Amino acid sequence: MTEKILALLAHFIIATISASGYAGVALLMGIESACVPLPSEIIMPFAGYLVHMGTLTLLGVATAGALGCNLGSAVAYWVGAVGGRPFIAKYGRFVLLDHRDLDRAEHFFSKYGSITVFVGRLLPVIRTFIALPAGIARMPQLRFHIYTFLGSWPWCFALAYVGMKLGQAWETNPAFKTAFHRFHTAVVVVLLVGIVWFVWTHWKDRVRPQEA
Repeated sequence: MTEKILALLAHFIIATISASGYAGVALLMGIESACVPLPSEIIMPFAGYLVHMGTLTLLGVATAGALGCNLGSAVAYWVGAVGGRPFIAKYGRFVLLDHRDLDRAEHFFSKYGSITVFVGRLLPVIRTFIALPAGIARMPQLRFHIYTFLGSWPWCFALAYVGMKLGQAWETNPAFKTAFHRFHTAVVVVLLVGIVWFVWTHWKDRVRPQEA
């Protein structure tokens, strides 16, 4: 059962990227940056695997990923700019946005200002939601998109590079393949527990409307 769940997730990501190429990478990263819980830590390594297969290039997928981050972040930015905190508090639960994520992103932004958009793009979890406080603060859009791209590109490059190297090791290193098969069940269980933990904690603590 666990293998089927992970296989379906992997198939969806690989099929999207395989069918659409760089546009698929941009689309998936755009979804992630629009505060939808589709982790870049899964998307970009699979893109890197396709780099290993010769379908795409490393610089190409990193750039497509960063551009996708800009597109998705633009949506989140305007949600924050137009709706503000009340809108997020009312509807954030539908994308598993919890109070801790939003408070953490707002804290970073209020403490460090615009540069937080650049730094936040290099940090797990915070990178997904940092566009919201930037929008609430009405950060200048040109600066917002420049910082978003510059912060997202090395993140996308690093994850894709890892995926590419793992793909190479899988094909050329018998010891790696043997070790993976030996601990296959443990790997599947750990990945599934991680996914369940993420969904459960964000469902339990998601942003809810303030009661009167």
